Amino acid sequence: MRFAAMVVASAWLAMGGAHASAGTSVLFIGNSFTYGANSPVQFYRADTVTDLNKEGIGGVPALFESFTTQAGLDYDVSLETRGGSGLDFHLANKMAEIGSKPWDAVVMHAHSTLDSEKPGDPAKLVATARKMADLLRARNPKVEIFLTATWSRADLTYQGTSPWTGKPIEVMARDVRAAYDTAAAAPGVKAVVPVGEAWNRAMQSGIADPNPYDGIEAGKFDLWSYDHYHASTHGYYLEALVVFGTLTGRDPRSLGEVECSGFELGLSRRDVKALQQVAFDQLAVSKLVTPAPPTAAPGNAQRCGRGR
Repeated sequence: MRFAAMVVASAWLAMGGAHASAGTSVLFIGNSFTYGANSPVQFYRADTVTDLNKEGIGGVPALFESFTTQAGLDYDVSLETRGGSGLDFHLANKMAEIGSKPWDAVVMHAHSTLDSEKPGDPAKLVATARKMADLLRARNPKVEIFLTATWSRADLTYQGTSPWTGKPIEVMARDVRAAYDTAAAAPGVKAVVPVGEAWNRAMQSGIADPNPYDGIEAGKFDLWSYDHYHASTHGYYLEALVVFGTLTGRDPRSLGEVECSGFELGLSRRDVKALQQVAFDQLAVSKLVTPAPPTAAPGNAQRCGRGR
């Protein structure tokens, strides 16, 4: 395995050449939790990002692109995703796409259960994160790598048989975060993106319903989609806000309650504001952002600008 990694790394270095991008290049590597399955987010503003697999995906990367544009930042966003996969799939099948540029930043995550064959076992995540980090750093030694710790699955908590069945809904996200903390010891990893913990915080703060199987309580929203596994539009929006704050250091509240992507996706101003607050609270606890809420009174929500 080490020899194979060296061969791939050597091939990348041999490609040479400067990175021809106007902005900071960021690559998202993931699965359906990145591409926004079961929601309008999946194909949202796909023309603003580069899908290396040419599947027309917008997803969380397109939301991140929209947030950074609204914040006056210049990012060149790409994605490489495959449903149901862990980092092992991308290492085995997608190195040509992943190695196509010396990325400035990479955001990546593994399977939602850490290991699809051994749910709850962090060993594969730790090993594949390190191998991917080594290969990315061979292409660009200064690449900043971010590992996204994903959310608790209601379907594995309230039903079925898994290491988390029958436990409080927050437990799976905490276990996933602990595994990503171990994986973050890999060289080049700058931070863990606390998405699962932000979901926990949304439920604990009373804005999101913690159990979709017994109905959604009035005044709350559902972070999961209809399968109680993938995210809803609210869930992916919260994911994108946390990614935005982690990578840029910007307070998500600075986007304002009339943020245009939330408006285009049909989220209410109340929910946009609440999700931005939860994202900020989690990022602040994680010491990833400093407070910078909007100072101007909000106007009317409008559509986002044209894509690139």
